[in-house]
Amino acid sequence: MSTKVINVGIIGQGRSGRNIHGNLLAKIPGYYRIAAVADSLPERQELAKAEYGCSAYPSWEEMARNEELDLVVNASPSHQHFPITLELLEQGLNVLCEKPLAKTEAEVDRLIEASERRGALLAVFQQSRYMPAFVQIRKVIESGVLGRIVQVDFTNNGFARRWDWQTLQSNNGGNLMNTGPHPVDQALQLFGTDIMPQITCIMDRANTFGDAEDYVKLILRGQGRPTIDLEISSCSAFPRDTFIVQGTNGGLRGSGSKLEWKYFKPEEAPEQKLQHEPLFDAKGLPAYCKEELTWHTDRWELALPEGTTLFEHMTEQLYMMLYRTIVDGAPLEITPQQVRQQMAVMEECRRQNPHVYGK
Repeated sequence: MSTKVINVGIIGQGRSGRNIHGNLLAKIPGYYRIAAVADSLPERQELAKAEYGCSAYPSWEEMARNEELDLVVNASPSHQHFPITLELLEQGLNVLCEKPLAKTEAEVDRLIEASERRGALLAVFQQSRYMPAFVQIRKVIESGVLGRIVQVDFTNNGFARRWDWQTLQSNNGGNLMNTGPHPVDQALQLFGTDIMPQITCIMDRANTFGDAEDYVKLILRGQGRPTIDLEISSCSAFPRDTFIVQGTNGGLRGSGSKLEWKYFKPEEAPEQKLQHEPLFDAKGLPAYCKEELTWHTDRWELALPEGTTLFEHMTEQLYMMLYRTIVDGAPLEITPQQVRQQMAVMEECRRQNPHVYGK
């Protein structure tokens, strides 16, 4: 691997720009250097100067005009992601944009076109692709021990009332756009990105103070594909497991920190044949189907280096992937085309819920 250090400019020093991107990049100085930040609040500019030893500007336009940057991290408010990213790409700058990348499939198409035309990299901060539990789930599924996968449940539930800017449609808010990019990205990876799924979506406004949804039930289906049951709710006082996988030979359940799965081996199972007549037990009495299967069980628990949080781990994995792409020419592992499909799914969800999003 090369030893080049990538000069980064960060747009925004709020929860995302500072707490996620800035704090992580500061921990991997051998790969990235925070050269500049842009934020409209003077106190945030001064804090960035003190913490990162970087330049600070009141606007992203001024930062882009005055700095030599290898990468711009767009951590602006959600509704500004598309227009700012488009302008940066038009200037020939590489961009890592926070989620959601845009609001519609058409907007993503414009970003992809600008990226290809200007030869600028377009990457999206979908760090949950690197969640260790999700990586482990993919390994278990790909091993084949669970058989054919029939259904996968993704659940991001809790009980919370919310009244900030991310509850507003005008800001690209709501649970689907705020939280949804992560489980929807994971779901599409398991469903398959080569076809568009059939979509059924129910939305509601339950505990939100804004006009965007805070309850989402999303079903993805396709011939020969697992059914995806994805739920994001702010009114669940008793949330279930984050992940549940149903297969023909067994199943899996768990969270981001613990997983367990069990399965039987077909070669160890009793031989059975379809019976067209009623079943009887040894005494000649009516009986149900009953057999003894030998179950095999496995478990997985999250293990990270001491002092590293799950969020830091996922963020670092994404940035190291991006480093390999920018410096060594490795292909992006999370592509704009994959995010385009995600936007198409979300767009259809809004279309199916005119009581929330109008006609």
